Amino acid sequence: MLISPPFGGGRAPVLARNSVASSQPLATQAGIEALQSGGNAVDAALATAITLTVVEPTMNGIGGDGFALIWDGKKLHGLNASGRAPAAWTPEYFAGKAAMDLIGWKTVTVPGMVAGWIELSRKFGKLPFEQLFRRAIDYAENGFPVSPVIARQWGEAVPILKNEPGFSESFLLNGKSPAAGQIWSYPEQAKTLKEIAATKTASFYKGPLAKQMVDFAQATGGCFTMQDFANYTIERVEPLAFDYGEYTLHEIPPNGSGIAAQIALGILEAANVKQYPANSAKRIHLQVEAMQMAFADAYAYVSDSSSMKIPPSALLDKKYLASRAALIDHNKSGSYGPCDPHSGGTVYLCAADESGMMISYIQSNFKGFGSGVVAPGGIAFHNRGMGFSLVYGHPNQVAPGKRPFHTIIPAFLTKGNQPAMAFGVMGGNMQPQGHVQFVMHFVDDSLNPQACSDAPRWRIDDLGKLTVEAAMPQSIIDGLKALGHEVAIQAPNSLDFGSAQAIARLSEDTGTAYIAGSDHRRDGLAAGF
Repeated sequence: MLISPPFGGGRAPVLARNSVASSQPLATQAGIEALQSGGNAVDAALATAITLTVVEPTMNGIGGDGFALIWDGKKLHGLNASGRAPAAWTPEYFAGKAAMDLIGWKTVTVPGMVAGWIELSRKFGKLPFEQLFRRAIDYAENGFPVSPVIARQWGEAVPILKNEPGFSESFLLNGKSPAAGQIWSYPEQAKTLKEIAATKTASFYKGPLAKQMVDFAQATGGCFTMQDFANYTIERVEPLAFDYGEYTLHEIPPNGSGIAAQIALGILEAANVKQYPANSAKRIHLQVEAMQMAFADAYAYVSDSSSMKIPPSALLDKKYLASRAALIDHNKSGSYGPCDPHSGGTVYLCAADESGMMISYIQSNFKGFGSGVVAPGGIAFHNRGMGFSLVYGHPNQVAPGKRPFHTIIPAFLTKGNQPAMAFGVMGGNMQPQGHVQFVMHFVDDSLNPQACSDAPRWRIDDLGKLTVEAAMPQSIIDGLKALGHEVAIQAPNSLDFGSAQAIARLSEDTGTAYIAGSDHRRDGLAAGF
């Protein structure tokens, strides 16, 4: 593995026996504090995640969803804590609409993230659950200086969400978002976090907090009932494994979109992508073509596992992927069916400890603050319901108790049944695209996690158009155009290309130790001791 940074992203990788990487420095430090207090990697991840709901509200909130992949030292486990549709959400409830709303109450499913916190703590953690909330409560009560990228995202959300129930009262000061460096506090959110901690989340699903959310919904246009919350359950899942080279990429199975990354990698391997050098137009051309195919399949077939008409194994069948690869013209761009991805806002984090435990964890409110709906107590709801389809008979058609297609996906690499790397790339449909680029840089190019993150990225945007970062070499851009791609170059400060965090295990002969990286595109931090 190359330790030196070949792309000059401005950050060096962090090498340590214990490590945490997240998108906000204060949250990372909360995770490190949990480790230093005798906690393990899961405790660190939870302390980080809970703190993120306070210090990075633009990407996640108490009313969000989450997923996790956990290496317990011997085996990889999966957790799906995504929300389910309220009982009122029949197809008839949305009659007259051509598509799901993008914001507002009709995008809010029952939040699953809080249930995921307690499940992870009980099954894998060591520290008392209440202790994991200490830093988050402190920052909510006493304030913290808002970091630069978060301040920018906060301001961009205001024109879109200011009229949604509870948003302006909760997240604006005198009608404005906080500036970078301005101290932000939210004592009401601290009270909510204390209630969640003290009741070990019971209040959120069957007690006073649930009633508070239901009453607010009934008064402002939502349809939640106490039964919707009481019926909520998380799901422990078997991670979906797919071999790429000598490594195996593990993703959360559907309703998550991680399978799209696996489909694309399978197509690329069948197309012999390794014949083209790293950072070449031909290699990126094949990646883009494979990703288009993967999106076409994902959006046609992926849904809640209970309603999928084609099993994941069929989409990952090597013969099927080879047949898809045969459709790619190595010298010309093509079209491979519908591609309708969406952008969004998410936090991804990972942690690892000297016992060998590692966790890849992601939680999200989806598009920025999510739905824009904020219940009393600072409970900002996601807008994951927009991921449903209203097309009759579609596997992802909305229905009561059903989970929508989800973009947020933690990832994990193993090699020879041993852990290799916990990683993720946040940002709506950038996530599977980021996984493909990250895996190839790590597996094929032997780059360390920080260098994998620093490499210039490409993305198929919300309109299906190919975009590249301003740092992409001009020779590659010219090469892509010669292959028939219309290429849009984004501004140097564009937030469209996601944000990665990653922790890789160093070779066994070093003992238990890790090398970590955090994306220079955000405010994040990788740290260790």
